[in-house]
Amino acid sequence: MTGNILVVDDEPQIHRFLKPALEAAGFTALRAETAEDALRMAASAAPDLILLDLGLPDIDGQAVLGRLRAFCPVPVIVLSARDREDEKIAALDSGAHDYVEKPFALGELLARIRAALRPSSHAGDPIPGLTLRNLTLDPDRRAASLLVEGYPTDLGLTRIQYTLLALFVRNYGRVLTHRQVLTAVWGPAHSEDIAYLRIYVSQLRRKLTDTGFSVITEAGIGYRLTDTLPPK
Repeated sequence: MTGNILVVDDEPQIHRFLKPALEAAGFTALRAETAEDALRMAASAAPDLILLDLGLPDIDGQAVLGRLRAFCPVPVIVLSARDREDEKIAALDSGAHDYVEKPFALGELLARIRAALRPSSHAGDPIPGLTLRNLTLDPDRRAASLLVEGYPTDLGLTRIQYTLLALFVRNYGRVLTHRQVLTAVWGPAHSEDIAYLRIYVSQLRRKLTDTGFSVITEAGIGYRLTDTLPPK
């Protein structure tokens, strides 16, 4: 996998650490140390992904994220020492693709970058259905099937389970907040029904057993669909 990654951070040591690691993984690392530089480079350098620190010297990263989302559709992964849940939720609700706390494990960060750059993680439904590896969703039948040894096996999802899975597949690898999921599936009136959501996610997890996918809990924030099998 290749691509240009814009690293936005005012700490030189972060750039010294990430640049060789990203390049060893096949990416080109672009550098910005201020919010103004980040906004300029996001517009001119066409990065494929942005790693954004929230503690920038000129403009707070949460405000930068909002300005980026006005013109830049690429995935943004927040890298920040801020560990409060409300900070994470605000970033994700504002359009961040993922949130990684400092200090972070390099292997995990690279895995999240790869997940964010997969086309299915920020693309719309192909026609006639939505496919992620050996998993296929049929929007007309509201059914999901897994290809096993060349034969499709229906997962037997209910209507709500299908709607949840379709949302997670469209956002594969991306953290979705409880509010985002509840609003998308049940509407704004149910945006606080977290206990209700947990029941349905638990049911969906059981249906995904042995499929190679799982819905991971991001504690206090929401959920993320990810692989349970190593990539081939």
